[in-house]
Amino acid sequence: MNVFTSLLAGLLFGVGLIVSGMTNPAKIIGFLDLFGKWDPSLAFVMGGALLVGSIAFRFAGKRQRALLGIPMNIPTKRDIDRRLVLGNLTFGIGWGLAGYCPGPAVASLATGGSKPWIFFLAMLAGMALFEIIEMRTGKRN
Repeated sequence: MNVFTSLLAGLLFGVGLIVSGMTNPAKIIGFLDLFGKWDPSLAFVMGGALLVGSIAFRFAGKRQRALLGIPMNIPTKRDIDRRLVLGNLTFGIGWGLAGYCPGPAVASLATGGSKPWIFFLAMLAGMALFEIIEMRTGKRN
């Protein structure tokens, strides 16, 4: 049942990304182009996501188990450190250059174009590089 629910949630998320246009890199680049042809529509998508997410996290924070009985694993770390800032900068630069972030990139794989696949493979390579660095520096087990 958990696998089915996860699949359903992922499909709903992917359809939402497609319907909102967030799988179109030009829309993302348009949002980031503050001094050109700025497209504010992403701000409304983000605002809607923040609203839904904040309500969900408010209820989730009070529970020990999810609605399907799985234990809740909500992060407790709240401090802003160097790793968080550098990770966010790296993510933002990649997002701005490519026009994709992980969710829309995965949803875009179904379009058949080569650009989402190039981004997706580069993203996997970056994740693997991160894991290798973490293992070598002893920050991961």
